[in-house]
Amino acid sequence: MIVILTALDLEYQAVRAHLKEPRVHRHTAGTRFEVGRLAGDGRRVALGLVGKGNHPAAVITERAIAEFAPSALLFVGVAGALWPGIGLGDVIVATHVYAYHGGTSEDDGLKARPRVWEIDHETDQVARHLYRTGTWAHRLPAGAAVPDVRFGPIAAGEVVQDSAISAHARWVRQTYNDALAIEMESAGVAQAAHHNRALPMAVVRGISDRADGTKTATDGLNWQPQAAAGAAAFAVALAHELATEHENRPASSKAREANNMSESMKNVARDNARVGVQAGHIHGNVTVGHPAQAGTADPVALLAELRDRLGRARKAQEVDEDTFTAAEEEIAVAAESLSESTETGRGKAMIALKRLRGLLADVAELAAHVSAVIAAIRSLL
Repeated sequence: MIVILTALDLEYQAVRAHLKEPRVHRHTAGTRFEVGRLAGDGRRVALGLVGKGNHPAAVITERAIAEFAPSALLFVGVAGALWPGIGLGDVIVATHVYAYHGGTSEDDGLKARPRVWEIDHETDQVARHLYRTGTWAHRLPAGAAVPDVRFGPIAAGEVVQDSAISAHARWVRQTYNDALAIEMESAGVAQAAHHNRALPMAVVRGISDRADGTKTATDGLNWQPQAAAGAAAFAVALAHELATEHENRPASSKAREANNMSESMKNVARDNARVGVQAGHIHGNVTVGHPAQAGTADPVALLAELRDRLGRARKAQEVDEDTFTAAEEEIAVAAESLSESTETGRGKAMIALKRLRGLLADVAELAAHVSAVIAAIRSLL
């Protein structure tokens, strides 16, 4: 699952245009998200609207992270350019986010005390590779020009800047001299991501005005929807790449992640489920897990058992409806592929099961069962 958030409705619609069959997902506090799949590749995405300002952005971002436990978070929308060389419609990928309103007021002026959040290395590398290959451009609206993509800091404050000569504008340009663009929400989003185990997060902004007093004119020329469409196209392509990267991460890396989370992990046994041992260090004659079984496990039988367990997890509300539906689809693909009884079919089943394992990562028992099915198929290859 990737979460994509926007501040404005037109930004939301620009991202939503890339989703297939979006369905409403209601948070208990009233926030409405939509969950759908990316057109063309089927990756699951949760889309939400945070509104204007860093404070509401932080609250809704925290809510989205808690609700969906995403593998990555993207914040998408429009921004104002801070320098003349940046063109209208250009796409900015933030290398840093400055919360520029932190400071101390002294007799000789305002001294900056900013908070700064930096994009994580892996996400930055994925975004830059996507830019270099140019493959993201096919997601642009038909006939749209391909905008330039730039990487650099973004300044996020609490005011709409629409002047090149005001005291505020001069202070921002002098104090945050390397910032390419300015907006009002990214700092809140970045802080929420930082407080959630440094969740991978990227800010993607399309330039809709120059923050120099010409905003009314550029808005009248329809630059906001054009800029939002460019940012959405790049962000959706980035979401696909990040999901793929997460799926293809080496097993050793995923094991380290699991070990890091072991202190807070809770296993719940229901129906025929079994919990063996939860421990940090084990001494003596202790067997962990199920005893080794003689012979080779039958992947078809394991898959049928997995479907039954998934149904029980749904009834126990351990799996929500969207996850259940998506998991059922992947199980169906795996079962159909296994029925071909060919190496190609088994390969297709493996791909579907890897996607399924990602879907069920939060339910330890089901994720472990998927791994068992994958191991059984590998033994046949």
